[in-house]
Amino acid sequence: MRRIDEILKGMTPDSAPRGTGDTRPTERPDEDVCPICGGTGLLLPDLPVDHPDFGHAVPCQCALRKLEQRRQELLRKWSDLGAMSRMTFETFAQEGRGHTPAQQRNLQMAYERARAFAENPQGWLVFRGGFGSGKTHLAAAIANYRLAKGESVVFAVVPDLLDYLRASFSPTSEAPFDERFQSILDTPLLVLDDLGTQSSTPWAQEKLFQILNHRYNRRQPTVITMNCELDEIDLRLRSRLLDLDLVEHVVLQVPDYRGAMPEGVAELDALALYREMTFERFDLRQNEPGLSAEQRENLREAFSFARTYAQSPDGWVVFQGVYGCGKTHLAAAIANYRHAQGEPVVFVVVPDLLDHLRATFSPMSPVSYDRRLEEVKMAQFLVLDDLGTESATPWAREKLYQICNYRYLARLPTVFTTSQDMDKLDPRLRIRMLDKTRCTVVQIKAPAYRGQARSDSPGRPRSRSRS
Repeated sequence: MRRIDEILKGMTPDSAPRGTGDTRPTERPDEDVCPICGGTGLLLPDLPVDHPDFGHAVPCQCALRKLEQRRQELLRKWSDLGAMSRMTFETFAQEGRGHTPAQQRNLQMAYERARAFAENPQGWLVFRGGFGSGKTHLAAAIANYRLAKGESVVFAVVPDLLDYLRASFSPTSEAPFDERFQSILDTPLLVLDDLGTQSSTPWAQEKLFQILNHRYNRRQPTVITMNCELDEIDLRLRSRLLDLDLVEHVVLQVPDYRGAMPEGVAELDALALYREMTFERFDLRQNEPGLSAEQRENLREAFSFARTYAQSPDGWVVFQGVYGCGKTHLAAAIANYRHAQGEPVVFVVVPDLLDHLRATFSPMSPVSYDRRLEEVKMAQFLVLDDLGTESATPWAREKLYQICNYRYLARLPTVFTTSQDMDKLDPRLRIRMLDKTRCTVVQIKAPAYRGQARSDSPGRPRSRSRS
């Protein structure tokens, strides 16, 4: 490399006149002058005359360093971290505020995963949860931790990020679009808050895809928070978010930190009507005339599985059988067991659930549709009784699919009962229920209880026999 100033010093006054256009550096104190380039910011590579880049100056390290400093100053000036400096790991309430033991364990898990990522940022970390669940606090805590370590970080609410890029087209912009965009692409750690809340214009979708695709291909550390369905995200982004080799999803299954426990859950939950349906009260029907040995053994196996699942629920369970065979009793027994362990449980008959959702569209409804749907989707433990008996309108099918698909992707414990054959269920639900890695289908082969005149649904007319 040759210094530009040394080349200029060797030139005659005629060949390099001073005045307008003079490219020679002015005299400055020695301590301010870069020893590599002599203060010009440029170097000439030593290349053969026939090389295509011969005579082309390249930036010196000092010029690159100044450019990067300028970029980081602009990013820090624009980034939201200043307003979120209080969101650290030390200020995160791991025990929650009035949360149940199960919710506290969930918060502790999310906290520990965030701390581990902050210590060693590798891959992508996606926090998913409802409003006020703490996901933004954990994402900001990671960013503040890395910032304290001297690392460059960009923290941005996604709509604000897009506004920042749009502003670069203004004549008064401090930096051109390309410079701003490149700074975001290459930042060592990018934290995107509230993905999915941005406008869905083609330009916005394209810019987001370019940013995330760039970082995806280069495996650059990225943290994302979102409270929407993965199905609501652009297909190209969704495929990258579902790459489990790179992306880890942490689901916060807790209510809003800023408010009390949601009252809507209590309104939905019908478990109190089923409080007598426990494992201790379940009739194995071993001495019932007319039951074959195979049916008795099948009932014992279903009962044993339900008890084991209740102790450590993981994934989905579908109890399938005719009305009155005992499937609702087993589902309720699981729910009552989890409730006794201090875990919040939502037990709801599917047609009733859809009625609750429809009721939110009334001007008199005390809760919004979005809030009610979120309460069901995010329930710590959910039992959906009588799947398949709901009205088969497109709206009803879509709502059930949204709830079930979210819980499938988030791996949230869910119990279903149905009297329908699997091939009669919505194909989108059926394909998830047939995923043996996440769902166990327990078929109860016993017929209805002999001479059944009672209803398995307390509080309902006795003439309506239910499973």
